Amino acid sequence: MNPLDLNKESENVNNENSLVTEQTQLTENAIVVEEKAIEIVEIPSIENVAEIITEKIVIPEKEKPNYNLFTKNELVEALHSLIDQEVLKIKDEVELIKQCFYKKLKTEVETQKNQFIEEGGEVENFVPVKDELEEKLKDLLNDYRVKKAAQTAIIEQEKETNLIQKNHILTQMKVLVESNEDVSAHIKTFRELQNKWKLIGQVPASNSTELWKNYNSCQESFWDLVKINNELREYDFKKNLEIKTQLCEAAEKLINHSDTVSAFKNLQKLHEDWHESGPVSRDLRETLWNRFKDASTIINKRHQDYFDTVRKLENDNFEAKNALCDKLESIDYKALNNYKAWEDATASIIQLQEQWRSIGFAPRKVNQKLFERYRKACDDFFAAKKVFFKASKDVLNENLDKKKALCIAAESLKDSKEWKETSDKFVQLQKEWKNTGPLAKRNSNDLWKRFIEACDYFYEQKAKNSSGQNEAELQNLAKKHELIEKINKLKKAESPTESLTNLRALMAEWNEIGFVPFKEKDKIHNEYRAAIDKQFETLNIDSSQRRLDNFKSNIQKMSGRNDKTINREREKLLGAYEHLKSEISTYENNIGFLSTSSKKGSVIIKEMERKIEALREERKLIEKKINLIDESI
Repeated sequence: MNPLDLNKESENVNNENSLVTEQTQLTENAIVVEEKAIEIVEIPSIENVAEIITEKIVIPEKEKPNYNLFTKNELVEALHSLIDQEVLKIKDEVELIKQCFYKKLKTEVETQKNQFIEEGGEVENFVPVKDELEEKLKDLLNDYRVKKAAQTAIIEQEKETNLIQKNHILTQMKVLVESNEDVSAHIKTFRELQNKWKLIGQVPASNSTELWKNYNSCQESFWDLVKINNELREYDFKKNLEIKTQLCEAAEKLINHSDTVSAFKNLQKLHEDWHESGPVSRDLRETLWNRFKDASTIINKRHQDYFDTVRKLENDNFEAKNALCDKLESIDYKALNNYKAWEDATASIIQLQEQWRSIGFAPRKVNQKLFERYRKACDDFFAAKKVFFKASKDVLNENLDKKKALCIAAESLKDSKEWKETSDKFVQLQKEWKNTGPLAKRNSNDLWKRFIEACDYFYEQKAKNSSGQNEAELQNLAKKHELIEKINKLKKAESPTESLTNLRALMAEWNEIGFVPFKEKDKIHNEYRAAIDKQFETLNIDSSQRRLDNFKSNIQKMSGRNDKTINREREKLLGAYEHLKSEISTYENNIGFLSTSSKKGSVIIKEMERKIEALREERKLIEKKINLIDESI
């Protein structure tokens, strides 16, 4: 298609849009005439009116795809899938597909033309490449136009038939209006003609307004000119007044209806009922109509404001969800190289998913695409996590085999009497244990306990066979007494850092001294701790650091003898760590059930938060102690 054909196609699209707009305007004008027309129709019962007022009409709307995002081939396929559907239901989609296709085609032609000119060609010599998809589109559009023309012809034929039938009814009504016979004999016939009129469908738009005028004129003429008795006339007016008053009240109730959309839909039904109801006395007609119209104006304004608000909220939701997608897509998988990193990232992902669920819908045209983007980002993360954990499981199994082998080796050496040679082998086994990677939690403690029991058994047997130990322990006791005296006499330096360095040097010297007699162990240790605590207080060192330094001193003392108590100490610390973890979790769970709305509730929450913080500090200290034990093994 050349550029002139494209322009012509665009003009056809504009002309069809103008025709649709003109027809819509004619229909709206007809509706306005109907609203202001004074109808005299058969009066329904009060029970039927109540049913009409309370009836709800819910018309589901099908969400249309965003054809702007389709390729030309996809647009042709989409049109092909629509062709077999009912013509009138798909006309808007067909037009939209057509516009999107030619918009893309025009862009391609412009690109071809610009390239042709850039390569030295003249504009007047440019001939665009023939597009096979356009030919397919034209064939499909031609099929659609043929079906549309056939359907339109049927509808127009039906409208013409309806026009003939309604004109025939008007002729019969005029005969009754112009009749000089007894009016009461014609009332039933006239009302039957009214009912027949209501059952007949639409007529051509060009005839609608004039037809309604003639119909209402016949009704008014019949009731006004035949001079039926005033009692019957007043009775009709009274019933119609009740109906229209109820319609006004129903419309006014809808003003405060919580569901704006439902209120708007119900208002449309009330307008239909208003048109079908008969006239009231002339002095009340304008007053009633203004009352009904004022309520309608308020509901229509609320409906418009509601959708303005919804559109703004949907745009805000789009921005929020788009930001969440950016966060999900920005995750650096290379940095997630251990279990903790993956678990922390998983917690963040779950938090982002909770945020996503708390955000409402984005605009319909982008909502599905945005969700697909979000779903893909989540799926990519959990797929990568699955790959990591599968690979890690293989490593854990390999470590499990290595540590089982170390346990077997330790158990085979524990009964050896070659104290020096076997001690060196145990030291080597402990180094290999430390250098072997982690295990799954379900295996870690059991294997560690098995390994350390073999080590403890050997060192216990070795200790029973050691000699000459008492004399060395007495010498160590004397050295520790001297060192405690030095700590007590240590003077504070000008620099806090220098004072702390001097104190730590004495503590390191203490750790270098060997064991003392067992019965003196606790006493000398308490004297040492008292001296150290006094110096720490002078230097303003916090309690946690003091406790950690004391523990480090104890660990170094135990590791020097390979005492089995170091292993028991580790097991005790692990138990305390799990207990604190459980206690913190319990407090955090309970705090979620408390409310800060009351003063008492706020005080309780603050106290629980203080306890949680204290427990966390204690847990950190235990974790550091466990690390010190692991480093010393």
